[in-house]
Amino acid sequence: MTTKSLADGLSQQDISNEIAEARAPATGGAHHPSRDYPPYRSSRLRHPHRTLIPVRDPEAVELSGPAFGITDITALDHDLTRQHAAEPLGERITVTGRVLDRAGRPVRGQLVEVWQANASGRYAHQLDQHPAPLDPNFTGFGRCLTDDDGRYRFTTVRPGAYPWRNHVNAWRPAHIHFSLFGTAFTQRLVTQMYFPGDPLFPYDPVLQSVTDARARARLVAAYDHDLSVPEQSLGYRWDVVLDGPSATCTEEGH
Repeated sequence: MTTKSLADGLSQQDISNEIAEARAPATGGAHHPSRDYPPYRSSRLRHPHRTLIPVRDPEAVELSGPAFGITDITALDHDLTRQHAAEPLGERITVTGRVLDRAGRPVRGQLVEVWQANASGRYAHQLDQHPAPLDPNFTGFGRCLTDDDGRYRFTTVRPGAYPWRNHVNAWRPAHIHFSLFGTAFTQRLVTQMYFPGDPLFPYDPVLQSVTDARARARLVAAYDHDLSVPEQSLGYRWDVVLDGPSATCTEEGH
C-alpha cells in the first residue's frame, strides 16, 4: 500500500511542472526510478541518505522476514473473490502472465504475491482512512507459485482509484501491487501493475517516476479478450522480467 501523505498545498499544475522538471535530466537514463523523486513527496523521507551497509550474513537477514513454502499456499489464495462468505463487489478480472529471466526463460516455482484496494479504492488496512466503503467480502491479498512455464494467475476485482494527498487533487490510478521472491528473502522485486488507457497516468508521480517511457509502458497490462471468461471476468496479461534490459522496474520509493 502506498503511504498517503498530507497535502502541502501544491496544485495539479505545480505537480505537473515538477514531474516535467524531474523527468527532463533523466531522459534515456536507467529505467529504474530514482529513490528520491521530488514530485512523489514521501520518497524524500523513505530513501537512504547514508552509505548502505553490506549484508555479510544473508541467512541472518532471512530470519527476520517471513518464511514461505509450497504447503503454505492454499487452493483459494490465487482467487481473491472466493476468500469470504460471499462475492466482493466490483468488476471481476483475471490477471495472468509469465515470470521470465533476462533470456526469456520461465522462472518456475516463483512466489508471487499481490495486494490491492477494493473496487471503491480502499485498502483493508487500518492506516487507510479514505471515506470509501470497505467490502466485507474482499481483503485484497493473494498469492501463488508460478508453474513450469513460469505462469501465474489471479482472479480478483478491478481496484478503484483513490486520493492520496500527495498534492491538491492527487489520485492514484488503478493498480495492483506485485511482490516476487527469488531463492532468498534478499532477492525480492516489488512493483505495480496498471491498467491500459487510465486517464490518471500523466498526473501520477509514482508512475511518472519511471522516466524511461519504454520501461513505464512495461508496467501497464494488456487487455486480452481470449483471457476473458464469458459472463464472469475480463482478462489482462502482464509478464514480469526479473533482470536485464527489459526488466520490470521496481516500485518507486519502496
